[in-house]
Amino acid sequence: MHAAVKEPAVPRGSGLGALGRLSNNVTFLGLLFMLPAAALLLVFLTYPLGLGMWLGLTDTKIGRSGEFIGLENYQALWDDDVFWLSVRTTILYTSVASFFKFVLGLWLALLLNQNIAFKSFMRAILLLPWIVPTTLSAIAFWWIYDSQFSIISWALTKMGLIHGYIDFLGDGWNARWSVIAANVWRGIPFVAISLLAGLQTISPSLYEAATIDGASPWQNFRFITYPLLTPIIAIVMTFSVLFTFTDFQLIYVITRGGPVNYTHLMATLSFQRAIPGGNLAEGAAIAMAMVPFLIGAILISFFGLQRRAWQQGSKD
Repeated sequence: MHAAVKEPAVPRGSGLGALGRLSNNVTFLGLLFMLPAAALLLVFLTYPLGLGMWLGLTDTKIGRSGEFIGLENYQALWDDDVFWLSVRTTILYTSVASFFKFVLGLWLALLLNQNIAFKSFMRAILLLPWIVPTTLSAIAFWWIYDSQFSIISWALTKMGLIHGYIDFLGDGWNARWSVIAANVWRGIPFVAISLLAGLQTISPSLYEAATIDGASPWQNFRFITYPLLTPIIAIVMTFSVLFTFTDFQLIYVITRGGPVNYTHLMATLSFQRAIPGGNLAEGAAIAMAMVPFLIGAILISFFGLQRRAWQQGSKD
């Protein structure tokens, strides 16, 4: 009989042993799997952000490389009335649209979480505004708000509620409320479906116990649903605020910032100054001025979640 050949033991310090230990290291594997996403973020997020910061400090224009001029672009924006108008409009647009998206989205989520007829069909219908391309939605609203062919004005006229067509996009405040309504219509599905997913994680036994103790539907919501849904609300509304603050397509297709710059958001004004206007540096400076607002929204959500975790006794 031939003696069994014993495989040589792998030395403890060899590369194969080190590789084996790394393959069992959860932290290393997590970092390894995150590398593709990190590479994409580096290419499509970090580089444009760095380039925007640099352009904002130069006098670059389309077709001409610029020179470093420091904070002159930001100083010019400080005295720019149109820029401050866009800041106020952006804050109004984001605040009002986010509020209504939250209220209506939460109401729809609570409704669709009940045992109602055609619940699955209604959930599918709810997704339509979200999955329709933004440009198509904007074109539809542009037609709805048309000064001569508006279906809203036509219906209200036929019902005798008004005596002339409403100038939705020709009046500054009318145009603002019109684009806010379009954004709310488009954003409700994201909030509603996300909050509905959060509602599905709440155990029905909690409601059963509360009902046995005599809790009303409002008390169930106040002391069970809302506290348990708070982390989901914070995350969903953070994304909703970020999406709304940086909105571009709806505004640009429906009003292009008009009338008289009344609906210009910081994003649309940045594009107008940089591309049609040819002043890349000024456009980049406006875009960079959006960053503190976005960071503020993220920090509010982060510290809110941390405070909630502390109140619940979590150490994570």
